[in-house]
Amino acid sequence: MPEQTTSQGTGKPVLFHPLVYLEDGDDVTIGRADIDSYAVFPPDGAQLVRWLEAGATAEEAADRYRRAYGESADVEDVLAALEELGFTRTADEALAETAPLRWVRLSRAVFSPYAWFCYAALVLAAVVMMVRTPSLVPTSYDLVFSSYYSVVNLTLLVAVTPLIALHEIFHALAGRRLGIRSRVSMSYRFYFLVVETALDGLVAVPRRKRYLPILAGMLADVLVLSALVVLAGVLGGAGGDPSLAGRICLSVAFATFTRLLWQFFFYLRTDIYVLITTVLGNVDLHTVALKTLRNRFFRLVGRRDRVTDLSTAYPVDLKAARWYSWLVLVGYTISLSTTLFALLPVFVHMFLGSVERFGSGESSGLRLLDAVGFLVLLLAQILLPVWIAFRDRRARRRSPSTHLTA
Repeated sequence: MPEQTTSQGTGKPVLFHPLVYLEDGDDVTIGRADIDSYAVFPPDGAQLVRWLEAGATAEEAADRYRRAYGESADVEDVLAALEELGFTRTADEALAETAPLRWVRLSRAVFSPYAWFCYAALVLAAVVMMVRTPSLVPTSYDLVFSSYYSVVNLTLLVAVTPLIALHEIFHALAGRRLGIRSRVSMSYRFYFLVVETALDGLVAVPRRKRYLPILAGMLADVLVLSALVVLAGVLGGAGGDPSLAGRICLSVAFATFTRLLWQFFFYLRTDIYVLITTVLGNVDLHTVALKTLRNRFFRLVGRRDRVTDLSTAYPVDLKAARWYSWLVLVGYTISLSTTLFALLPVFVHMFLGSVERFGSGESSGLRLLDAVGFLVLLLAQILLPVWIAFRDRRARRRSPSTHLTA
């Protein structure tokens, strides 16, 4: 990085916004919580930042570093990086203040001991009911609870959307319980449309406290699945089989189970992926693993000129990528196979059934309208992830990201 001079100069103390520090192993995470800007520093680099924040000038900090570590530090380069991260401020810039978080009391109630007792009772009740009545176990056949396919599609869409929101709300509430801000966005993974909750502030929280915010969304899915099974049992029909309302509950329950199962496809950067990288202490394992996989392919076909240099990758990422990259390859295969053999047959059945209604003179106007509605909804669900992928790629081209290594 070329040497730069910050707007504050080097002959007087540098002004900072409030910073947080977290020592984690051999690294120190430094960040500004109000804008969720964080960077990982080595211990000596973090000490240099502490001296600067405490009021030392650039010359004084460089002298302290030389006496403490026996070598010189490029303080100007560090100051330029700190300014780019938004850690420093000018003399006429007000000190950043973090606005109080909302819903903190609710977050504490949702994860209180009493709430955990209720959650355990609900899950236990669902398990007992499924053991006693196997027809309450959600399956893919429960998805088609009506011969009107657009009704099935619309019902699942209307029911699943707020449940996806609940998944993200649990993430956000678990973060609010720790004083962490959150933001929600829509994206895609492989061929799946996903909603993501960003909890950037977790990097400045002790590792043992990060696990609940990471897994809170899956907790919400388990609770929803259990509640739907119990409700289907309560709404049971004749002979112990679920009623129509019960079948709708089981249909939504199976969709929830599928979403919960996808979380274990951690190679798609799901909640389980975040959990694994948190345990291992990775920074960007997915990216390094994909580059490792591409390098293996190019070496195999003799295209060493296409091999990417990974010498500057984070050492923990590089070490884990040696075995994780194979899981990426196997994982995509499993994900595709699961969709092909578990979900696709159901949608193919409904798709072909809808198309056949156009060629059948016996179909009523209502069933033809149902077929049109189903096909339109199906097309929209296919095109939406494609549109988001195109939007994200165009945004990346317009605003290339900058990565700083401290």
